[in-house]
Amino acid sequence: MATGAGAETLLIDGIWRNAHSGGHFPSIDPATGDSLGEVAAGDASDVDAAVRSARAAFDERRWLSIPYPQRAKILFDIADRIEAAADELAVAEVRENGMPVAMARATIANGAQAFRYFGGWIGKIHGQTGEIGAGDAFHGFTLKEPVGVAALIVPWNGPFMLACHKLAPALAAGCTVILKPAEDTSLNTIRLARIVEAAGVPAGVLNVITGLGSVVGQALADHPDVDKISFTGSTATGRRLIEASAGNFKRLSLELGGKSPVIVLDDADIDMAAPAIVGGIMSNSGQACHSGSRLYAQRGIYDRLMAAVADIASKLVVGNGLDEATQMGPVISQVQFDRVMTYIDSGVAEGAEVATGGRRRGGSGFFIEPTILSHAPADARVVREEIFGPVLSAMPFDDLDWAIRQANASRYGLAGAVYTTSLSKAHQVARAIRAGTIWINTHRPTDFWTPFGGYKESGWGREGGAEGLDAFMETKSVIARLH
Repeated sequence: MATGAGAETLLIDGIWRNAHSGGHFPSIDPATGDSLGEVAAGDASDVDAAVRSARAAFDERRWLSIPYPQRAKILFDIADRIEAAADELAVAEVRENGMPVAMARATIANGAQAFRYFGGWIGKIHGQTGEIGAGDAFHGFTLKEPVGVAALIVPWNGPFMLACHKLAPALAAGCTVILKPAEDTSLNTIRLARIVEAAGVPAGVLNVITGLGSVVGQALADHPDVDKISFTGSTATGRRLIEASAGNFKRLSLELGGKSPVIVLDDADIDMAAPAIVGGIMSNSGQACHSGSRLYAQRGIYDRLMAAVADIASKLVVGNGLDEATQMGPVISQVQFDRVMTYIDSGVAEGAEVATGGRRRGGSGFFIEPTILSHAPADARVVREEIFGPVLSAMPFDDLDWAIRQANASRYGLAGAVYTTSLSKAHQVARAIRAGTIWINTHRPTDFWTPFGGYKESGWGREGGAEGLDAFMETKSVIARLH
């Protein structure tokens, strides 16, 4: 892949090219601050060219005219090619994102599996048939059709995997695509696009535009010939996409922010719960929308649980993700580093106690110690607002109903977790928390058949499963007179 000034990182109608403006920007290694290469800074004119390409490919049925067994085979081939390049892709993911290499390997494997799962749907997408009214004068059926041109806007916290999670169902549904990676993590998404090309996806079916979200993302949101946007990112950006979509009533899938509560009852197995809680917040340096960032522990076990959580967090190996021993890497950028440190300072100022962490780690890169804030006030900013960093805010409680009310006292509703040995209480809490995913005695496991998405300001729609595929489709009713 070309790097340096004028890097050819835009894919439009099967041709890799420079940005129309000639502009570019660096991709930075968050562990060292070094430049990894230059990325083309696309603008509205590049977006317009990509949309024209995707529209022509859709109207000409370049993808849908391929028999469905061959389309499925292409998606399976993409998965095989990802796995064949897994080591290279994992190292590249670490260098751009900072995550530990073991986690990077898992995300690359997960991305490959996305193409296998959704590839398996091709050929199984069917409508329904039935009688219309009384008698046999009419026959009705429904068709499932691709929504059209889909813009996929991918975040920086799991760039390769999340690009696969969007691209695989879009292709399975029959859409044509403009893929926009985050400006902090564009290079590995470009590698994915080259894999997709090599597997035989026709020109124009996949287009890639790198650049700033405020420029490229906005142009995609405003474009009248984009039919669908799938976006993962901040709630603030999601709100702007909703406003922009009004121009042509774009279909939107929005997987947005989170402030996921974790409720631990006094009958919980602390030896099992403590490491799961730490993993639920510190994985990927807390840079995951479903991270368990609010901990409510029943008072009878609060002190013991907090001691165990703080001990485990303090012993996490923080460092460059390329080191096999590393358990937690840096946050993505200086901007994110400053944001997280400001939140830690505000938590302390509002009365929280630092059980462990709270400081910078090392003299270079964007490393923050795993941070546990104990006895945080329920109305503190660190409890109410999404931090997107390795910071857990913990509070004791006496009454379970109070804890559930606090869990739901958030504008977010992406995920939550409950730890208890009582099956009855586990399901009581799981039903009571208003969020899209609830874990019981664990945090994070999902599968492709389990839809993922949020309530309230955590977004619209679901990714994964039949619901995730349907998000890229329209339903048409056809009714015929028989006599």
